[in-house]
Amino acid sequence: MPEKHGIKPTRHGFGDGLVDVGRLNNNLIALGADITGSVSMNKFAEQFADRFYSLGIAEQNIAGVAAGLALSGKIPVFSTYGVFSAMRDLDQIRISICYNNVHVVIGGAHAGISVGPDGATHQALEDIAVMRSLPNMTVLSPCDATQTRLATIEAVQKIQGPVYIRFGREGVPDFTDAEQDFSPGKAQVLKEGDDIALFATGHLVWEALTAEEILREKHNIRAAVVNFHTIKPLDKETATYWATRCGKVLTAEEHQVTGGFGSAVAECLVQSQPVPMHILGVNDSFGESGQPAELMKKYGLTSDDIVNHALKLLNHA
Repeated sequence: MPEKHGIKPTRHGFGDGLVDVGRLNNNLIALGADITGSVSMNKFAEQFADRFYSLGIAEQNIAGVAAGLALSGKIPVFSTYGVFSAMRDLDQIRISICYNNVHVVIGGAHAGISVGPDGATHQALEDIAVMRSLPNMTVLSPCDATQTRLATIEAVQKIQGPVYIRFGREGVPDFTDAEQDFSPGKAQVLKEGDDIALFATGHLVWEALTAEEILREKHNIRAAVVNFHTIKPLDKETATYWATRCGKVLTAEEHQVTGGFGSAVAECLVQSQPVPMHILGVNDSFGESGQPAELMKKYGLTSDDIVNHALKLLNHA
C-alpha cells in the first residue's frame, strides 16, 4: 500500500492548484457561483481579487460568460457542485463551450455519493456519463488531493479545449507523490498482478488499493491496480494490456454504472480484448442523506465490495 500523507478533501487540491497556476498564468480568470469556499476557490479569490468574479447562483450564465472570456483570449475556470456544473448548464456547455471548442476548465465539486448529508439532489452520480459524451471535452477524475492539484494545473496550462475535473467533498487518503508524472490520458499502474485487473477512478482508487492488499494477504490473489485519472480520452492501450494479461477486469467508480467509467472501459475492451468484467458503481438509483462512510457501504462502494466481486469474478466465491 502507498503511504498516506494524511486525509484531505480532493476539493482542497483543486483550490491549491488554482492558486499555483494563477501565479503562473495571468490570463487565468476564476468564476464563482456563490459557494466559493465550499468548492475551495476562496484562496484564489483572496490572492487574485482582480481575477475573480462571483456571478451568484446562475450556473447557466457562468458557462456562457466563461465561453465569452475564452473567445476573448482568457482562460476561465468555474466551479460549483457537480450536479450543477455538469448538468444544470449542460446546454450552455454543449453549445457555447464544446461546439466552439474553447479552453474552459469546469470544476465538478461534491461528486459522488460521499457528499453525504446533502442528499440525492446534491450527489453527482451522472456527471461522468454526461461530460464524456460531449465532443471536444476532456474528463479528469483524480484520486486524491495531491493529484487533483496537478490535474488542475495541467488542465489550465497544457490541455486544449474544454476540461471537466471531478472531485469530492469529504476528506480521503492523500497518497500520491507531489512529484509524480501526471499525464492526462495516461493511466497510472499502481500495482502489478496477473490474476485480475482492478481499474478505478477518483475516490475508489484507494479502495481498490485496499482491496488488492486483502486479496493478496487473505486469498493469495495477485491483482493489478490501475488508476484511470483521465476518463476521456481513455488510455485504451493500458486498459487493453491489463485485460489481456489478467483475463478479468473489475472497474470501480463513485458514479452510476450506466454510462460512467466502467462503460467507457467496456466500450474499449469489447472492441480490443473482450474479457469477463464487472462494473462496480451505483446501480440505477439516486442516493440519500447520510454519513459518507455509511452511504459508501450501503451502496456497495467499499474495498470489501471490490474484494467480494473480484472473488465472484474469479469463481472463488
